[in-house]
Amino acid sequence: MTAKSPLRDRADDGLFRLIGDVPQLVRNLVVAEFNAVKGWLVKTARDAGIGTGLMLVALFFIAWVVPLFLTFLVALLSLWLPVWAAALIVMGVGVLLAIAVALAGMVFYRRIGKREGPMQAAKTDVKIVREVADEF
Repeated sequence: MTAKSPLRDRADDGLFRLIGDVPQLVRNLVVAEFNAVKGWLVKTARDAGIGTGLMLVALFFIAWVVPLFLTFLVALLSLWLPVWAAALIVMGVGVLLAIAVALAGMVFYRRIGKREGPMQAAKTDVKIVREVADEF
């Protein structure tokens, strides 16, 4: 567990006090970065799992349930329409259903790419430290 360092003005602290605080501050930074990596992995894995599950549901509908139900609908619609028109209508509805489920899955996959990863956060931290170091 990280020790919470109090937020205080360090302008009046001596050099040895500042140097003495460095190990604890570095340890806190490393632990915080590790916790950020864990959180990022959990969110990324969850979104990938949900997206994969939705894609499997879409495949299930396309591969098994839809053909049986569509045959029934074609037979039902062929009572009022020609068979080719009934088949065309049923196919269009099936394609729209598959597209809707696939797009819902893609929403979760896109979240993965938009989330800032721990490597980007670490690079940002290094850039900030370098900018501060260049001032002195």
